[in-house]
Amino acid sequence: MIALAGIVFTFIMVFGGYLLAGGKMGIILKSLPFEIMIIGGAAVGAFAVGNTFESLKQTCKDTLKVFRGSHWKAEDYDQLLKLLFQLISIARKSPVALEEHIDKPSESSIFSQFSKIQNDAAALDIICDTLRSASMNYDDPMQVEELLDKKIDETKHHREHSVHGLQSVADGLPALGIVAAVLGVIKTMGSIDQPPEVLGKLIGGALVGTFLGVFLAYCLVAPFAIKLKATVDDDINFYRTIKEVLVSHMHQHPPKICLEVARQNIPHHFRPDFSELDEALKNLKTHA
Repeated sequence: MIALAGIVFTFIMVFGGYLLAGGKMGIILKSLPFEIMIIGGAAVGAFAVGNTFESLKQTCKDTLKVFRGSHWKAEDYDQLLKLLFQLISIARKSPVALEEHIDKPSESSIFSQFSKIQNDAAALDIICDTLRSASMNYDDPMQVEELLDKKIDETKHHREHSVHGLQSVADGLPALGIVAAVLGVIKTMGSIDQPPEVLGKLIGGALVGTFLGVFLAYCLVAPFAIKLKATVDDDINFYRTIKEVLVSHMHQHPPKICLEVARQNIPHHFRPDFSELDEALKNLKTHA
């Protein structure tokens, strides 16, 4: 919602200020469709040249995250800690009993309590592979932490592809605006024999290209890239929380200590309250 409000505010301030200063919208509106075609078409075409069709679709899909925000919310961190508490508690008591949950998480009675996590392939991959490796005595905390860092960094790199794509478009838009403006000047020079009032409108139309390229770059696309990167970082923090719990588990800390270490590393705007989480874990333990 804040992103949409920011866009509306930007348009009101820019064009409202222009109108209050005595500007005329007629020239802008008349030139806008053609300038959008030149600048937008060139931007999309250049992006397509440097990327695959799948990347183009993924970028369009990821752009919606600017308005939706992070995939993981505060309540999801709370659910994650409850899930991991149950899993590592079972792992301490009976590693054999854990196998039915990590081998087939889609059929697990524990994972089924947390459907959002159960449906996330990256989260399942980290949780199940790590616990499965630990059951096979691959439980060196330092090696496990290094392996998880590499896996999370790979996921982060893949998800930031859309960020880099949008940023590259933002970097190129001012230059594409100049391309549109130059074409407008060429058009104007072809009508050099026209009276000043006609030439004035043609030159004004040409300058719309320069304005549009800069406006789109710095008021829309670049902020989209910044917001998308922040959203990706928030999503990746969810997987880092999983890593913190599992590495602490490898160090043979008690389950509640494992969760507290992870909880302290969760970003403050997502971090569950200690007392509420502790009470929830007691209830889980009672019904286990």
